[in-house]
Amino acid sequence: MSELAQVLRHVAPVQDPRALVDASTGDDAAVYLLEPGRALVVTTDFFTPIVDDPYEFGQIAAANALSDLYAMGARPLFALNLVAFPRKLLGEDLLGRILQGGADKTREAGIPILGGHSIDDAEPKYGLVAVGEVDPQRMTTNSGARVGDRLVLTKPIGTGVIATAIKAGTAEASWVEAAVHSMSTLNRGAAEAMSRLGLRAATDVTGFGLLGHLRQMLRASGVSATLEHRYVPFLPGALDLAERGGFPGGTKRNLADLEADVVFPDDLPEPLRLLLADAQTSGGLLLSVPPPLLPSLLEELAGRCPVAAVVGTVEEGPPGKIWVV
Repeated sequence: MSELAQVLRHVAPVQDPRALVDASTGDDAAVYLLEPGRALVVTTDFFTPIVDDPYEFGQIAAANALSDLYAMGARPLFALNLVAFPRKLLGEDLLGRILQGGADKTREAGIPILGGHSIDDAEPKYGLVAVGEVDPQRMTTNSGARVGDRLVLTKPIGTGVIATAIKAGTAEASWVEAAVHSMSTLNRGAAEAMSRLGLRAATDVTGFGLLGHLRQMLRASGVSATLEHRYVPFLPGALDLAERGGFPGGTKRNLADLEADVVFPDDLPEPLRLLLADAQTSGGLLLSVPPPLLPSLLEELAGRCPVAAVVGTVEEGPPGKIWVV
């Protein structure tokens, strides 16, 4: 994350007053005001295959891209395909299965794919440009967390370590099935619940891991937090694989980057520390919830997302500081 920040500092500041959210806050998507009460929300995401089945890969990539819209409280409108694929494999229908997976997932979200762009590339990649709409007065951002809010996570952690095990051929079938189900589940239910209750702060948990995305939200909001690690849900097999040390390089970089901002208990094992920083794909939403709204939110989330775990509390303190307790 710190390396990316060094690169982004060369990008010129945005001066357009209609740009309500840009890259400067590290939020999940760009937001551009069209007229009073209406703003476009636009994001893009794509990556290399993390599972063996091309159809499942397409579904996961589409769900992952749409997650940024849901994290902003936006209603998806349409999407565009982004494809990089080796021409020599075009005759094997692998790309067709990937695109079908993406199309079926966007259809589940209630939107069409209107086109896209493809290039010849030695390593396959797939994702979407996703476009949505939001009322700026009802938008959720990563800068709205307030002291006393409870932190609620809507998917379990561990897709990074499980994806690494899939590549190494060491993941059990039931672990893969659970991870694929989690990654391909839309965050729509959680987004609808937070919008109905008028929440103002959220982010989705992806490449920077739970701790990294929590830190981003805390920095943008000017607050700190405690994270209760025993309440963080993990995917089946994630802890087993963590104890074997099979983490992706991105997870290890995440943990190293967090060193100055996260205080761990002295007796917390290294595998658990790494899991809390595990680089996720299509993770859940992390919601900052005023305490009076917490019971209603948990009731709304029941049965609408994989989990609804209360994992911490927003505190007064240095912006971005996290105490794992």
